Amino acid sequence: MKRNVLMAAALLVGMMCQAQTAAVFKPYRDTKLRLPSVPLLVSDPYFSIWSPYDRLSDGVTKHWTDADKPLSGIVRVDGKSYRFMGEEQRPVLETILPMSDEQTWEAQYTRTKPVGEWQKMDYDARGWTNGNAAFGSSEMSHVGTQWGGDNTDIYIRRTFNIDDKLDLSKDWYLRYSHDDVFELYINGRQVVSTGETWKDGVALKLTEEMKKMLRRGKNVIAAHCHNTTGGAYVDFGLYRDMAKASVPMEVAKQKSVNVLATSSYYTFACGPVALDVVFTAPQLINNLDLLSTPINYISYRVHSLDKKLHNVQLYVATTPEIAVNEPSQPTVSTLLSKNGINYVKAGTIDQPICAKKGDAICIDWGYAYLAGIEGKDNQISLGDCGEMKQTFVAQGTLLPSSKQCISRKLSDMPAMAYAHNFGEVGKEGKSGYLMVGYDDIYSLEYMYDRRMAYWKHDGKVDILQAFENLRDNYDTIMDQCRALDKQIYDDAFNAGGEKYAEICSGAYRQVISAHKLFTDNQGHLLFFSKENNSNGCVNTVDLTYPSAPLFLVYNPDLEKAMMTSIFEYSRSGRWTKPFAAHDLGTYPIANGQVYGGDMPLEEAGNMLTLAASISKIEGNTDYVKQYWDLLTTWTDYLVENGQDPTNQLCTDDFAGHWAHNANLSVKAIMGIAGYSEMARMQGLPDVADKYAAIAQKMAAKWESMAAEGDHYRLAFDRADTWSQKYNMIWDKMWKLNLFPNGAMNKEVNYYLGKQNAYGLPLDCRKDYTKSDWVMWTAAMASDKATFERFVDPLYKYINETSSRVPISDWHDTVTAKMMAFKARSVIGGYWMKVLMDRELQKK
Repeated sequence: MKRNVLMAAALLVGMMCQAQTAAVFKPYRDTKLRLPSVPLLVSDPYFSIWSPYDRLSDGVTKHWTDADKPLSGIVRVDGKSYRFMGEEQRPVLETILPMSDEQTWEAQYTRTKPVGEWQKMDYDARGWTNGNAAFGSSEMSHVGTQWGGDNTDIYIRRTFNIDDKLDLSKDWYLRYSHDDVFELYINGRQVVSTGETWKDGVALKLTEEMKKMLRRGKNVIAAHCHNTTGGAYVDFGLYRDMAKASVPMEVAKQKSVNVLATSSYYTFACGPVALDVVFTAPQLINNLDLLSTPINYISYRVHSLDKKLHNVQLYVATTPEIAVNEPSQPTVSTLLSKNGINYVKAGTIDQPICAKKGDAICIDWGYAYLAGIEGKDNQISLGDCGEMKQTFVAQGTLLPSSKQCISRKLSDMPAMAYAHNFGEVGKEGKSGYLMVGYDDIYSLEYMYDRRMAYWKHDGKVDILQAFENLRDNYDTIMDQCRALDKQIYDDAFNAGGEKYAEICSGAYRQVISAHKLFTDNQGHLLFFSKENNSNGCVNTVDLTYPSAPLFLVYNPDLEKAMMTSIFEYSRSGRWTKPFAAHDLGTYPIANGQVYGGDMPLEEAGNMLTLAASISKIEGNTDYVKQYWDLLTTWTDYLVENGQDPTNQLCTDDFAGHWAHNANLSVKAIMGIAGYSEMARMQGLPDVADKYAAIAQKMAAKWESMAAEGDHYRLAFDRADTWSQKYNMIWDKMWKLNLFPNGAMNKEVNYYLGKQNAYGLPLDCRKDYTKSDWVMWTAAMASDKATFERFVDPLYKYINETSSRVPISDWHDTVTAKMMAFKARSVIGGYWMKVLMDRELQKK
């Protein structure tokens, strides 16, 4: 009896939660900005699914690394099906030549440039070395033959035979991974040429002309890769598609997409029925439990367009591929129910918790969950992908669910499917929602201790309880998300206009989702970034610095949570240098710095400036007092070394070492000034006056050393140069007026004449820029109209770039193409104008 009462209560809660308001499906503002990739399901660097297309139905949804993480969606109207999400047909690839994640393979290779047509079948490769794939540097996966080093090359020939499997009526695919510049040939004819980039697991469908390059008998695939710097890698294989014919259906007509801070809103026409779909990540910046909970909502609504009744069903599915790093990893999927929610759960069989570290990798431990509220209209099922979809298209229902499915290769992975039968739908419409989440068990390793995510509260909350919380509080949470959407949009609009508001709205989830929130075993709140697509470092100080404006505006505790571990690392004695560390390891292993080259002035200046900013925003020095000895040591280092920097890296390390860097000198000066400001707040006037005088003297000398007519130099000893002096922003924000002769206005006016179609270059050396720094530079402008002159080209870049990835902060201002870097936290720097206005308005 008691159990029946509990079940009835759970079902009642479920029905109440399904009664959504119309506001759920209406964005606070319509947005015109076409993001290069739209956030769908995001939480952290591992749980991260995006749509890199203009239309949600244009292709497979992806992780930011470009790995496939498939979501599919269909609406069935009066027996006719419309695909609104995902690709038409996913290939089922039969291996002809395996990549090294499936099986070790052997090839001939040489490290020196061959003479003659080395790509062709009949080339004499005597003198080449035999080696096992993959070919690359030690930190990469499945490396059988070591190769690496800056500006080095490798040439590879893989010969093989094709006999009865050469059926050119089938689709054929090349899969390859490379780092960096890569070219590949089939029997002497080039089919791949990448330029300088790195990719993992690319699946290239061969055109009819490419397929004709294959022949019965002996063939060769030849590849060349050039490594510019850092990691090196080559792996490739050949596959044939064995998928059954796709289920015929129409493509839903996408009418709109609007992206705001917490939600992406899509609207479709599915014949006579309209479909609204909203993807919401409830990453409320002042609610740490929700910010860190790895569960997203997919809300949906259908209504008649022709005032007639229509019979409607909805289908959403994914696969265990969202829980693997490599498609070949064996998985286990299960069906379960608890407290009024049905789940399909999937993860790898091996569960290698925190076993892999690096940059372009996906999680392969923990479990993905697809969750639907129990009810007569909702169905959850686990079973064969093709048959699941066919059954829905034919009948509007799912296959009877299997209790468990084990897959040992990609083609065996089952569908994790959800269906909602609306029955008869009229103009008033009907709605519902499902949830998708990811329980990583342990999130990362910090100082040799595996730590759980914040929302778990050291194991007191489990993932099923978290799902129940999001179900029970759906209406409240969605209202709070809408309120945050409004706040983010309005604050940016008031500071910089409509385009700026749309940029910030589109950037918010990217910034938050590049972090992981947890506590250490002493209770310190920690918020670690990952250097996505830049080297994989964890909690890098020169990511913490550019991303700071978002957190300084809305929750300084999160900024502290990035800094505390760096302070504690030094205080523990494990880091003994007189400046701050660069990082704490390679994600998800945070046991100490791994970066090979220090950034002494950069990181010391960053930590001091951020510490001063927090103190000013909070009106006290409570946070920094405990680390005062460290801050003093770092300040004295800046005093001694910051006026004219030696040959060293700054945060723009891709530009290489550079001596006498004028912008780096500005950073040192502002760090010293920040220390003075904190000392004054602590009641240490003598200390404050001493370092204020030092900063003022250094700034005056800087102005005379860097001055060059109508602007200031990139480096003190380089005539006819210029660069963005974005570090000067704090002089304006703190109202110190350290830099004389109108240095800041002079620089801003000069930059206006240096802009290209897609933004202001970083400096005079190249056409590329960093969009986070452009936003800092723009915030130095004396008025809103001038600020918008810098924002307009960046809006154009984001809107038009052909690099369909989560916003790349490093791009070419002439071509609008990404240089590298994507999905990084640094675009939190876009909020600098909001921060500036807020601080300047204080008395």
